[in-house]
Amino acid sequence: MTGNLRHTLTGILCLLLSALAQSALRPHQELRDIFYGEILYYAYQQDYFEAIAHLDNELSQFYALDEPERDPFHWHLGQAEFAVGELELSYRMNLRAGKAIEAVLAANVAPAERNDAAYRLARLYYRKQDYVNALYAIERIEGEIPEAIQNDAAMLRAQIDVAVGKFSDAIQILEKMRGDDEYRGYVEYNLAMALLQNGETDRALAVLDELGQFSSDDEAVLALKDKANLKLAYYYLEKGASTDMTKARQFFSRVRLDGPFSNRALLGAGWVEVASKRYDRALVPWSLLHKREQTNASVQEAMMAVPFAYSKLNVHGKAAIMYGKAMEVFGAEIDRLDASIKSIREGKFLTALVSKQAEKDPNWVVNLRKLPDAPETRYLLELMAANDFQESLQNYRDLASLRQYLTRWLHNLDVFEEIIELRRRYYEPLLPVIEKQFKKLDSRMRLRIEQRDRLNERIRSLLILRRPEYLATADERAAMDRLKKMQAELDAAKIPANSETRYRVERLMGLLNWRVNTEFDARLTEAYKNLQDLDGVIDDLNKQYRSFVRTRQAATQSYEGYTVPIQQLRTRLRTTAARLKTIMARQGRVLEKLAINELDKRRQRLEDYQIKARFALAESYDRATKAQEKKLLQESAKKAASKPGAANFPAQPQSQQGNNENNSNNEADGNATPASEQGATP
Repeated sequence: MTGNLRHTLTGILCLLLSALAQSALRPHQELRDIFYGEILYYAYQQDYFEAIAHLDNELSQFYALDEPERDPFHWHLGQAEFAVGELELSYRMNLRAGKAIEAVLAANVAPAERNDAAYRLARLYYRKQDYVNALYAIERIEGEIPEAIQNDAAMLRAQIDVAVGKFSDAIQILEKMRGDDEYRGYVEYNLAMALLQNGETDRALAVLDELGQFSSDDEAVLALKDKANLKLAYYYLEKGASTDMTKARQFFSRVRLDGPFSNRALLGAGWVEVASKRYDRALVPWSLLHKREQTNASVQEAMMAVPFAYSKLNVHGKAAIMYGKAMEVFGAEIDRLDASIKSIREGKFLTALVSKQAEKDPNWVVNLRKLPDAPETRYLLELMAANDFQESLQNYRDLASLRQYLTRWLHNLDVFEEIIELRRRYYEPLLPVIEKQFKKLDSRMRLRIEQRDRLNERIRSLLILRRPEYLATADERAAMDRLKKMQAELDAAKIPANSETRYRVERLMGLLNWRVNTEFDARLTEAYKNLQDLDGVIDDLNKQYRSFVRTRQAATQSYEGYTVPIQQLRTRLRTTAARLKTIMARQGRVLEKLAINELDKRRQRLEDYQIKARFALAESYDRATKAQEKKLLQESAKKAASKPGAANFPAQPQSQQGNNENNSNNEADGNATPASEQGATP
């Protein structure tokens, strides 16, 4: 019983963890980067592969920036680094997720973030059933715990304590959590299981009884309520005392008729009545169960139990008829199982699992019952009850999804090559013409820059050495040159110094020099301002130059340098696709083997039922025949006794008749057994 309880507890805890894992990312601050928002969009759509791909891309680009603080992504860097492990964990990349979370724990982060990472690492190890490392990780939680995970961390700690055998510690934690609305029902059920494991049976039964009387609108809580009542009922049914039967009957009556445990409850309710020798009342729940889905194990057992009850009531004819119907149902079901196994071996099962309808439907697991009735999908829901099968199925679907990604990426590479070729055809005829115009502009710009540099040097020299003639206007410089030429001509003609002509020339020269010298400061200031204006024009030219260079580079780089990278990517994708095909085939074989093994078990059980039904049918016919013969003999004896001369024949003693009847009844009671109590041989 301990092994069964541990298995049941583990199943419930795994379901709880699955529910908690739905909230993989929790935004802690205002969204400031649109690309990080896109990552969150994919994550909340549970498209974790796209989210991981975009996040890895954003992080690699961010780390390659020269000034990463200018990228708005830096506001979300800490959350993004933590989200790496979260997304990989949600995508079931446990190894990489563990490394990412370990990196967060090793970094210098706030206590709240460290505790959050420790909790998620412990949850990761717990999912991998590595309970020792899970306990080590959960014990690293110290100090402030984020409010969003306080209850989650406490529940996980209790689960880990149960897994490692620290039942007393788990009981203390769960006792403190009782009354919490978020985990209402889960706490009580897990507490009861921990108490059972710890040997505190009475307390465990009391907690289960309390859980069995909960009122709630939550389907999960109602399912736990039914499970608690079912466990209590079977516990008392196994004890076998008359008072225990009364309690078992009470707990079976609490289970809902439309709940997930109703079939087992109806079956158990019938066996309670059988244990009390009330076979007519056992027929009530078994008859209800008899009309339900015939692929269910409880229904199949009920198909053997109902005629067993009729045989106990000495209605052997009815029992024989129902045994015959059961054999027909079992035979038809065996044929369907054979067809399903054959369909699985032909590969139709895997094709149905990765159908396009399932790809478009995020709730494909819930809507499996809506799939068309085909051999490859008939037992899919029952098969998925096994955790190993479900994990293998999810792995196979992930591999199928990756195969589609690879196919799409290979197609995208062809599209990129086509776009690059279109760009080449567009830009290559234009670039030579633009390049020619650019060279003319470049030569003119270089000339103007050289002129500006010479003016700048001359103006700077004037600040040190006063040279007014450098700032003379063109007219003034021409007038000075003309006057100097006239002076030279006067000197050559030996004109006297006191002549009127020489006086007038010298007077004009003095006037020009006076003007140039007196206006030097104003002219120097104006020249400096004009030089600054010229600097602005030069800056505009430089901007146009750089803009052209960037545009030319962008145009050139939009179609050059892509050939080799694309070929490398195409080679990597094809290599990965080949590896993926091999891995997918192996995973598909594992999945088919799990399905076939499960169906084989069902087939073996039905064959056992069929054999037992065949012998029970023969026995029921034999008893019905004997009862009919006995009835005919009694009627003949009555008729003979009523005829004249009947007193000449000795009558059978009453005691002997009673003994014969008792022997017949004892024989009937001793040979008929319920299907669940019969062995492999009749």
